[in-house]
Amino acid sequence: MEQFSNSIVDISYQQTGAATAVNALGMREMQALAYEARDKRFLLIKAPPASGKSRALMFIALDKLVNQGIKKVVVAVPEKSIGRSFKNTNLMSGGFFANWEVPTYFNLTDVKNEQDKKGRFKEFFLSSKAKVLVCAHATLRNATKELNDDTFNDVLLAIDEFHHTSADANSNLGDVVRRVMNNSTGHIVAMTGSYFRGDGIPVLRAEDEARFYPITYNYYQQLNGYKYLKNLILGYHFYHGSYLDHIGEVLDTRKKTIIHIPSVNQRAATGLGKYQETAEIMRVIGTLDHKDYNTGIYYVRTADGRMLKVADLVEDEQKERNMVQAYLQNVQHRDDVDIIIALGTAKEGFDWQWCEMCLTVGVRGSLTEVIQIIGRCTRDCEGKETARFVNMIAMPEAEQAEVKVAVNDFLKAITASLLMEQVMAPSWKFKTVKDDVEPEEDLSRTIVVEGLKPLSSVKTKTIVESQLDDLKAAILQDDMVVKALSGSTTAETITQHLIPKVIRERYPELSDVEVEEVRQRVLLDTIIKGNDIVDEKGNPISTITDDEQPSEGNRLIKIANRFINIDKLSINLIDTINPFQRAYEVISKSVDAKTLKVIQDTIAEQKYDMTLEQAIMLFKGPLKEWVAAHDGKVPSVDDPDPKVRELAVAFVKMWNLKQRKVNGLEFEG
Repeated sequence: MEQFSNSIVDISYQQTGAATAVNALGMREMQALAYEARDKRFLLIKAPPASGKSRALMFIALDKLVNQGIKKVVVAVPEKSIGRSFKNTNLMSGGFFANWEVPTYFNLTDVKNEQDKKGRFKEFFLSSKAKVLVCAHATLRNATKELNDDTFNDVLLAIDEFHHTSADANSNLGDVVRRVMNNSTGHIVAMTGSYFRGDGIPVLRAEDEARFYPITYNYYQQLNGYKYLKNLILGYHFYHGSYLDHIGEVLDTRKKTIIHIPSVNQRAATGLGKYQETAEIMRVIGTLDHKDYNTGIYYVRTADGRMLKVADLVEDEQKERNMVQAYLQNVQHRDDVDIIIALGTAKEGFDWQWCEMCLTVGVRGSLTEVIQIIGRCTRDCEGKETARFVNMIAMPEAEQAEVKVAVNDFLKAITASLLMEQVMAPSWKFKTVKDDVEPEEDLSRTIVVEGLKPLSSVKTKTIVESQLDDLKAAILQDDMVVKALSGSTTAETITQHLIPKVIRERYPELSDVEVEEVRQRVLLDTIIKGNDIVDEKGNPISTITDDEQPSEGNRLIKIANRFINIDKLSINLIDTINPFQRAYEVISKSVDAKTLKVIQDTIAEQKYDMTLEQAIMLFKGPLKEWVAAHDGKVPSVDDPDPKVRELAVAFVKMWNLKQRKVNGLEFEG
């Protein structure tokens, strides 16, 4: 069985230490940024996993309790294991005026404290002494159904992993947020490492989101400012057959690793069931020596004699699961655990600083999930120079009955990697020729673009400055854009039609002029970030330190194996470049020719809404006549004549049917 591996993203960071250095109050860079906005009633903190959002909330909440008239604080997290992020914390030793303290009775995420959580939630508001409560999202949803809206008067509601909220009328968590905002005097601090939702429903209604004060701290700021972590590698491992036959090819048992197996509904699932798959992975790791029944941890001896501690979070039995989670919540040293096998847990907010690698089997349907999983291995830690995310993807094969689903899964993985490359790369500032570059601006990160429309409204400035990554996520998840990854769609169609279509759908209130302003910034940011910026000698500028900035001269950008002079960059030139060319290059070099042909043909078929009856009619008549008239040549889906393209789609559809042996159809002649 063949398999293919590819590192799509490999970014190096400068290890400046800025992201982890603390100020006189004990705050890291992101926390200080958020604390400056502590007096805002509705605050949205968008920052990557491991950037310190939990402690940022502690600082803000304590200030609101002491200085802003807030009487109580409710912190809601998506799952119990994340509650440890909000445990009692000594902040005074770092210079702050108070410590963060959560009464054990009102820590409803403690696995040893499970009784009557709804009752204790309601009791919290009646206690004159209790100031802080921590609970799961589910507890918040269920308990607030029995409380009046004015219960949240003078209460700070803090929601961790805020992307679980939704503007959908049926979202109970979203309903809680709207009730607090509209029917009480309560405050809200919303925190998320990713603002992308896989279901396409916005997290907040536009009118509600406009009431939040945004604090944005991006991945590059964080990772570039780490002290130890220097490299982040995102890779894909494509395989034929069962992932269990190939997982040993990518699993390095010397690295602290979280393995996420696929759910039974995913195409990557083997059919053996999650318990059997977990057991098979254990066998790949080594030989089971024993299980510690006090902690639930398995001790597995590798072929070279090392004893590894493996945590099984796939287990459903409540007592066993709580035992393992309790052990992981109290991990204090690097050697306390080596490998964690999980299914739906150990993603959001799971804090294991020593994790070096996340190995995920199967395509994830949500970019949020991808970002959250990657965040498990990107915490800064002494001795950890490189973090890796590896996604094992089943290769699409022509013989598969669900080849369309397989190809779509494959392309989802590529689009996710494209977005991650975008958000983890350094930011660039784009100026029009008419703009004056400010003296204090970093000229090495400023590009003047001829024909660039200036941002003419507050709306477009807000989108470009704080929502560009979210917009690009929406673009990269759009069905038509995903199909454009085949490489057969012209650059002009993508840049001038597909991208504006998504912008209008996401921001219907924008005028045509404003859509064009945003379109240009999206396009520039996508293309520039996806390629190397080099000096006139071809040296990457990102590797040059501040005191070695290149002298005045040409800066070049490498796009699709071309060098373009940045000093002569124009919108007209950018419009002729496929912003997703890199994705097609990845596909082309990562799969064999046969599989690539399957991908291209399936995408071509999906572009046209052609029924089987139409395909058969064209195949038996016009298609046979066309082939005969062209000496047996097969029509191309790229032909400029739309009638020929239609014949080509009919051919592809019939060919795919034959390959999959559907209905026993055979080609004639």
